[in-house]
Amino acid sequence: MQEARIAAHDLACRRGDRLLFRGVSFALAAGDALQVVGANGVGKSSLLRLMAGLARPFAGRVERQGAIGLVDERPALDPELPLARALAFWSGIDGSSHCAFEALGLDELLDVPVRYLSTGQRKRAAMARLLGQKAAVWLLDEPLNGLDVHAARAVEELTASHCAAGGIALVASHQPFALPGMTTLALQEHAA
Repeated sequence: MQEARIAAHDLACRRGDRLLFRGVSFALAAGDALQVVGANGVGKSSLLRLMAGLARPFAGRVERQGAIGLVDERPALDPELPLARALAFWSGIDGSSHCAFEALGLDELLDVPVRYLSTGQRKRAAMARLLGQKAAVWLLDEPLNGLDVHAARAVEELTASHCAAGGIALVASHQPFALPGMTTLALQEHAA
């Protein structure tokens, strides 16, 4: 895995006229994991979008080294295609043949069009897509939403393996996420 690093330096985020948070700083290197916690609306998803480079900070700066993969509520899979073909599209772009269908319980859903998948099935499909990206930095926005106990455990185990192999995980969630050595950032402590 390529060497990776991601850091926030005195970040502030503004949505419309509202300043969500300010003074957020952290640095993550190979093997590190951080869970961002807080109530709905505190800015967890916005922080991940800033870290991914999909939004600009109101103040502060972000450092990124290494490929970044984001899993959020949008799985980025063509809803009209069967799951296998939707994931194969991305495999062609990513140059990957790795798919964790069995580990994520997707092997029996490969012929089902993405639009018919449940919330949990779509979340697992998004995780399969992330694994195929081989991104060093994982940004996971509410990764356990919609998952049953077995699927949640599989996502936690895959994330632990990713970090053990030198990857980075930044997890935004109001739910507990079991990952050895993970630190926590309470975003409400940075509310403006």
